[in-house]
Amino acid sequence: MTIAVTGATGQLGRLVIDALKQKLPANGILALARDLHKAADLGVPARHIDYNAPETLEKALNGVETLLLISSSEIGHRAVQHRNVIAAAKAAGVARIVYTSLLHADTSPLSLAVEHSDTEAALKASGLRYTILRNGWYTENYTGSVPSALANGAFVGSAGEGRIASASRADYAQAAAEVVVGEGHEGKTYELSGDESYTLSDLAAEVSRQTGRDIPYNDLPEAVYAGILESVGLPGTLAAAIASFDTAASKGALHDEGRDLSRLIGRPTTPMSATVAAALPG
Repeated sequence: MTIAVTGATGQLGRLVIDALKQKLPANGILALARDLHKAADLGVPARHIDYNAPETLEKALNGVETLLLISSSEIGHRAVQHRNVIAAAKAAGVARIVYTSLLHADTSPLSLAVEHSDTEAALKASGLRYTILRNGWYTENYTGSVPSALANGAFVGSAGEGRIASASRADYAQAAAEVVVGEGHEGKTYELSGDESYTLSDLAAEVSRQTGRDIPYNDLPEAVYAGILESVGLPGTLAAAIASFDTAASKGALHDEGRDLSRLIGRPTTPMSATVAAALPG
């Protein structure tokens, strides 16, 4: 059995490869990456793919039985890129695709949801066996801001009192590995989220507790938050998108109580406090 992983050199992809190596011999795992130099340290065979060059895809997928399609990082281009991969997989004789989608992609107010829903539809129409992993937020999406919050004395955002049921990136990677090597997942859609939820005020309080400093959370209007993000160097469109994600979080977009994730990985999801501890400067 050969399992291939797209986006293998990305943050999630690397963790998935590590998790799969605990379950399979390295020669049964195939890393698919745009830059093979970045894949050199993964410890598994690697092939070049380019989502925007369909002619690279079918060849790269030859001999693959199960494909983990980790969603592209190129927002705005994902739908076409993913459809290219699905078509190539079918042509190459891939039997099954596992796709990393978005929590509640069919109803989510997040702007990201449209491309994920499009991909889910293409997958279901392909005739291939499939499993959809609707990943919630990575806790690291927020703890990545811990250093700047410490430097500036506060967290800022636009999530209000919205509850965020996030989990660590490693939790989601383990779930993907469990599904691609496991049985009984065909045709299923899993809503993946952390066991416990928190607000950004809770996150700030945890950072304060662990550092012994008073680091409050300052909730801002979406446009003001976007302006701050742009002022520190983010492109305007990205800053606006990130701010809009917070506003969606304030309306429940990142909350879920289903516990599919902990059931798949066979343990509780990583507490927010642990991810905060890992993010603190050494």
